[in-house]
Amino acid sequence: MLRNAWFVLLFIMFLTACGGNNILGNNNQNTNKVEEFSYEVEDFTFTNQDGEEFSKSVLEGKFWIADMIFTNCETVCPPMTANMARLQRMLEEENIDAELVSFSVDPTNDSPEILKDYIEKRGGTFDNWNALTGYSDDEIKSFAINSFKAFIEKPENNDQVIHVKTFYLVTPDGKAIKRYDGEKADNMEKIVEDIKAMN
Repeated sequence: MLRNAWFVLLFIMFLTACGGNNILGNNNQNTNKVEEFSYEVEDFTFTNQDGEEFSKSVLEGKFWIADMIFTNCETVCPPMTANMARLQRMLEEENIDAELVSFSVDPTNDSPEILKDYIEKRGGTFDNWNALTGYSDDEIKSFAINSFKAFIEKPENNDQVIHVKTFYLVTPDGKAIKRYDGEKADNMEKIVEDIKAMN
């Protein structure tokens, strides 16, 4: 019991509700330094902003960028979502065929309609961006840790969720290979550069 309490305390020290520095999904303080790795993203079939099924198989053969957000977020999610919209425009300007995927970490509250409205208000469109929900809290926690080594926790009696503020670059064969600080606007340029270098 004491050991579990100590573990939780350590995470609370380093993470704040809805963001903060990542432990398992480590954000770098130097925005030009991007950690490289290779994580196989689990297969999934979730519900997108239009209430339709959306699966990992749809993304095969394309680069895609993933993040984790929720619409009641009071800190990092609004700038992250605005940056994803900025990235969307940059990809279009560079004629890069890549997809964007936002996973809600608060699926109980984030309906497809709410997610759609949230992203549209921050400048996003849905030609190549899918916002996903339609799973349980436990399912998204398991998916995040298995696919991205990303920690998610929703404290009891709190409407804020502890989660990473990371954008993940996923290859056409479904492997997450790089992560970027989603709060940093200049990291959007780095994502574009990295995809261009690999195409």
